Order: sequence, then structure tokens, then C-alpha cells
Amino acid sequence: MPTSPLILLIEDEAPIRKFVRVALENEGYRLAEAETGEKALSLAADQPPELAILDLGLPDMDGLDLLRRLREWSSAPVLVLSARGQEKDKVAALDAGADDYLTKPFGVGELLARVRVALRHSARLGQGAKAEAAFAVGDLSVDLAARRVFLGQSEVHLTPIEYRLLTVLVQHAGKVLTHRFLLKEVWGPGHAEEVHYLRVFMAGLRRKLEIEPSQPRYLLTEQGVGYRLRD
Repeated sequence: MPTSPLILLIEDEAPIRKFVRVALENEGYRLAEAETGEKALSLAADQPPELAILDLGLPDMDGLDLLRRLREWSSAPVLVLSARGQEKDKVAALDAGADDYLTKPFGVGELLARVRVALRHSARLGQGAKAEAAFAVGDLSVDLAARRVFLGQSEVHLTPIEYRLLTVLVQHAGKVLTHRFLLKEVWGPGHAEEVHYLRVFMAGLRRKLEIEPSQPRYLLTEQGVGYRLRD
């Protein structure tokens, strides 16, 4: 019988730890808990988790510093929990290596949904390039091997830049990607600040891939932060 995913919860507030613990254990996940950054690093090294849930406000170190240290050797997805709800804090966490961001207070349903998305994304990356050659969500399907995109049975023709942007989103489906990350991946490091490029081409993709571009089903906006392809 497969072992359920191990989740490392890094949170110094006991009531929130209990809330998250109950929610995750009720869904069958295994849990390891740390109240400090140093304990979290020790636990993660001893038994690497499939997912880490990280509070940014830790007593012994800043959560972003801990995230950067984890990213030096671990590719496990990281879901950040924080009372810091400003866009700049979300961008800083995502740029430091977080996969998603949940602002306190949050509900059980949203927490579990974000956990499932992060674990699916991690599993997809772990299956290798062959398994990643095809992606589908709703009516949208992308054949990366053949470089073809379909909506239902109809093939959609994209420009080279539109296709490159879509493939980056596909490769990280479910994950919030910051403007800076997308710009660097698609246009290169010299364009990391030119957000207007991204907005123009995202609008073009939505016109081709969404039934209602103003109310997208697949290419979702994370306001002030970036974009996410629905998983």
C-alpha cells in the first residue's frame, strides 16, 4: 500500500499548528512539525518531506532565509502561510522559491486545495520529461512533443512567443509564477522588469484560449504578483 505524503509544517503558533494538523491528518497525510527554522532544517534533512508548509514569521530566523536555505538542496514544493498579505511580500516569497502563498486567516478547504495542487505539480515534475509531454485541463490540451495546442478538437495556432509563454506555464501548472520569473524565462534576464511585454502576450493567449478572455478559466491572474495556469 503506498505511503501517504509526508508534510513538514513549520509554524510557531500552537493554535495554527493544531488547526493545520487536524485538517491534514483528517485527509490521511503524515505530518512532521517544527516551531523554529533550525528544527525545520534538521527534520527536512533527516526525512525529506513531499511538501513543506512554512510560516514566514519564525522566532529564530526569517522565513525567507529558511526558504532560501531549503532551496539550496530541496526541490519539494513549499506553501507559504503568512499574515503578511501585501503583494511585495508574496512576490518576495515566490521569487525566493515558494510554490504558493496563503494569507492568514484561511479556511480548511482552501488549504487542502493548495496542498493537492502543490503535490500534483511535484509529482508531475518527478515523472520525467516523457510524462510531461502532454498536458490537459478542461478543453485545453498541449502536446509539448509535437508542439501543438488544442481547444477541444480544434487546433490553436500560436506565435512563437505565445507558445513559449504557454509552455512555461504548463511546466509549472498550478504554481504561481511571478512577472519577473516569466519575463526571464520567456524573454531573458534583460527583460525582467518589462511587465508590459507579459501583459500584451498574456492578453493574446487569452484571446486564443479562453471563451471569455475577461473571465479566464485557465490563465489565471494573481493580482500584482503574476499568473497561474489552472491545474
